[in-house]
Amino acid sequence: MKPLKIYLGDLTYDTITLSTETMPLNIGYLAAYCKEKFGASVEITLFKYIEKLDKAIHDSPPDILGLGNYCWSRNVSVELFRMLEKQNPYAITVWGGPNFPMDIPSQQKFMKKYSEVDVYIPYDGEVGFNNLIELALQANTKEELKKISRMSIENCVTRDKDGRLQYTFANNRIRELDAIPSPYLNGMMNKFFDGRLSPMLQTNRGCPFSCTFCTDGADAVNQVNRFGLDRVKSEINYIAEKAPSTVHSMIISDLNFGMYPRDLEICNYIVNAQQEFNYPKRVVATTGKNKREQIIEAIKRLNGTMTLLMSVQSLDTQVQKNIRRSNISAQQLMDLAPAIKEADLRTTTEIILALPGETYESHITSLKKLVAAKVDDIVVHTCMLLDGAEMNTPKERQKWDLKTKFRLLPRDFARLSNGKIVLEPEEVVVASNTLSFDEYTELRLIAFSIFVTNRGVVYDSVLKLLRECNVDLFELFYRTVTNLKHAPENVRKIFEEYKGFTIDELWDSEEELIEHYQKEENYQKLLEEKAGINVMHHMHAIITSEYMEDWTEYLLNIAYDLIKEQQLSNIDWQDQLKDVGNYCRGISHNVMGNDRMQSNPQFNFQYDIPKWLAGNDELPLKVFKLFSKTPITFLLSDEQYKLVQDNLEIYGDSPNGKGQVLKKIPKQMLWRHPVAIDKHKKITPQHIDKSGTWSNFDDGTFAVPQTPEIRYDEEVSEFDQ
Repeated sequence: MKPLKIYLGDLTYDTITLSTETMPLNIGYLAAYCKEKFGASVEITLFKYIEKLDKAIHDSPPDILGLGNYCWSRNVSVELFRMLEKQNPYAITVWGGPNFPMDIPSQQKFMKKYSEVDVYIPYDGEVGFNNLIELALQANTKEELKKISRMSIENCVTRDKDGRLQYTFANNRIRELDAIPSPYLNGMMNKFFDGRLSPMLQTNRGCPFSCTFCTDGADAVNQVNRFGLDRVKSEINYIAEKAPSTVHSMIISDLNFGMYPRDLEICNYIVNAQQEFNYPKRVVATTGKNKREQIIEAIKRLNGTMTLLMSVQSLDTQVQKNIRRSNISAQQLMDLAPAIKEADLRTTTEIILALPGETYESHITSLKKLVAAKVDDIVVHTCMLLDGAEMNTPKERQKWDLKTKFRLLPRDFARLSNGKIVLEPEEVVVASNTLSFDEYTELRLIAFSIFVTNRGVVYDSVLKLLRECNVDLFELFYRTVTNLKHAPENVRKIFEEYKGFTIDELWDSEEELIEHYQKEENYQKLLEEKAGINVMHHMHAIITSEYMEDWTEYLLNIAYDLIKEQQLSNIDWQDQLKDVGNYCRGISHNVMGNDRMQSNPQFNFQYDIPKWLAGNDELPLKVFKLFSKTPITFLLSDEQYKLVQDNLEIYGDSPNGKGQVLKKIPKQMLWRHPVAIDKHKKITPQHIDKSGTWSNFDDGTFAVPQTPEIRYDEEVSEFDQ
């Protein structure tokens, strides 16, 4: 008897650039668990790329096709199931993943809509999938194989011969996760070290929290189970040794990394890998919601390669209660801000727009609190309704009068071999009984301004100076939206396009959206990146690569007005703002252009800006005044150049691609570094001093106030403002 041919896929679109760049670890676990139990009786092939699976279905159709059901791959999965049915009508189609409705009526509706699916496996898939394979191996004919999918199978959703749902869920999740062989250590993941995909590491499964907007908030998966530390260590070393030089990131898929004591030890394993293999340069993880002191310690151990992610979602206590998030202390997060800054860590927080009960005022208040807490990067997400999340139940929709629209997930579209155009819509909340659509639109514009201005390190000096001058920082972001008549033409254009995209990307129904893009002329707009984009990242990329000077000038003019309104008389704030502005111009100059290594801006400075930024917040900028104007140039290192170039080769140099690059590169590795000019020595990128102050080329010190003997002639360069 031939082995049972099984194809497993966790798919990504790559028509423009990769829509999901992680290795398919989830199906790796399924395959490893299944292979260990059934050995030569099964032949399993793993897929990540749609085109390869499309071809394999036509060339050699499988007996069983199992695909991950996620919002970014739902429709393409269904279309591939249809393809398989034509090639092998006796094959069993299997869907798995968290995006399965919670209530029984919605489950019935879901399975009726997706009639192409024979078997659905919610939550952890290993046990349910093995139960299916065990029965399938008992079939002697292809007809008998197909009948298996009509049987009641534990941990699976099936239909009986009359089409009625059969759902036997024993919740027998694997508690001792080491029972699942490592798909890394057994070589199953080797083919995905292709220079495009980032390795994914999982050290535990489950989430103790119950947020209503999240598919991981279900009670069925709230117990946290763990892989053994020895195994985790071995996987980290294996990945680090195998990772191609063009791949710099490691993705940790734990839902609350850093919250558990053993995570500190895992951080040590990663640091050892960094030292031995120079990988990973960037660690991406969702950090825990509680136990922040421990999480800070974990991040400190990773030497700046991981950012503290403060997923507050809302700081309004009533909204937190509405989404079952009261057991996560947002105030605790805020109280830790000083400690985070003291540890010299950058922080990112996520907040969700249009949550149940959210008002315009409460959302603004949350933003103001985050800005006041000196959070470095504030990312505002539109509330998305997911199958499998409590918020997406009829009861919750009706309770909050959630008004939704559909939009295309960025980069998630392709033309298959049969000529069919497939794409992936998402359903988002754009209004409710407490928030109007006009308010939603304005809040999106404010979110964009905060995203560009408060993200990264470019404008840290502006923000710090404004704080010294007792300016409400939120007013800076607010005025960028309300003061547009005074903005440079390119900035006005960006905001107009952003608002237009925000409105035009919304559709009344999924069907209407899909039908629209079946027309060739509309599909071409997707290929030309005139539609189907992540608006925020797209526009941010355009600003960074084309209009950075205009954006900087606009911000500085607003900052000037805000400080002037304070009527300060005891500081030389105009000179300080001039230096701060030149520092912003210098570090942000041409960081993505082809000639970026040759176009090095130069300015004369009166203040040691890096030392001020790195120092105690209680020390004002005037303390760091130099004895004479000092010429400084701004350079990129060879390492920075390579990091950007490697990512551009993966994601492309279009605005979409550059938007992805900006997401992937650690902020400190993107922007230029200041270097003091010595007329007698040639300046190279190797002279970049990472100590945080102006540097010479001998001992790493320069013209700080304690060294009056070091002076330079006051030359004004062509870049001096």
